[in-house]
Amino acid sequence: MEKFSQFRDRGSGIAPFFPVSTQPAGIKLPFHIFLFVIRLPLLITAILTYFLILRWLPIGSAGKKASLWSILAIPGIWWIDLQIDGVRKGSLAKQAARLPGPSSIIASSSTSPIDALYLAAIFDPLFTASYPSTRLVHRISLFQAIVRAFAKPRVHPPPGAQLVDLETLLREHPKRVIAVFPECTTTNGRGILPFSPSLLTAPRNAKIFPLSLRYTPADITTPVPGSYFGFLWNLLSKPTHCIRVRIAESVYNTSQDPLPPAKNSYATNYLDTLQAEDRASSSDTLTGSDSGAELTSEERNLLDKVGEALARLGRVKRVALGVREKNDFVKAWSKLRR
Repeated sequence: MEKFSQFRDRGSGIAPFFPVSTQPAGIKLPFHIFLFVIRLPLLITAILTYFLILRWLPIGSAGKKASLWSILAIPGIWWIDLQIDGVRKGSLAKQAARLPGPSSIIASSSTSPIDALYLAAIFDPLFTASYPSTRLVHRISLFQAIVRAFAKPRVHPPPGAQLVDLETLLREHPKRVIAVFPECTTTNGRGILPFSPSLLTAPRNAKIFPLSLRYTPADITTPVPGSYFGFLWNLLSKPTHCIRVRIAESVYNTSQDPLPPAKNSYATNYLDTLQAEDRASSSDTLTGSDSGAELTSEERNLLDKVGEALARLGRVKRVALGVREKNDFVKAWSKLRR
């Protein structure tokens, strides 16, 4: 793989875009084939039933979560190892404030389509898509979040995408959790990519929870786009899978400018109001290269806090490879496969 050495992080040698190799089945191959053949129609039926029927019925959040858990149970995803920073095992019920709740933000790692399914089954969040070129996010559905785990990464939002900042989303949906995947694309779980600046639009009072998801076996990650069959085989042919969930203490976006002090002059207040409206209008139209301005030290500090928390929770390192490097990797990998 000397040809792909440029897709290893220079500092750590980590290659976050390589697919994770599957353990050979050996003499257990007939058993794995049996599991795959039995589970595949069950999984397809459960997915179609939920997204075509149950999702549109008034079954409430609890009913939808139960349906999603049934989808997770079919491939044997039944063991969840959950740990929260600062919470001892057995005392979680007394520490609800340390879990994502209404008007909070989840900054999640991104490695597999299971990420979105698990988050939906636990927190029922609003899903968003982030891009390296803008601070705004694109609100997407659960199904779109799952499909994005198989898609090629995008540097810019798709044409016609309705972009919004996180503060507006929270203001419009105060009783919901917002899920953000700041790495903008999936990895194999061995490194944390540079973040999109989308988290910088979170309001100052919103809790941001770094959340790490890791899988055992790790071959159900989808760092290579379009790996549908390989993912399904690895998911359905194994007896069980374990999800290791780690949630860090919440952080706040302190990078936003504090409110200006009150002034008594009517003229001064009027000018300040006009300037504030102009800044708001500029923020609403922020797309593409407009978001590429240099980050302030406070903004970098926030992204570093979340990035370091995800790296610590996942027991991995941060890497300097991002979406553009992954696009180059996908092109080189596709040529090799052909």
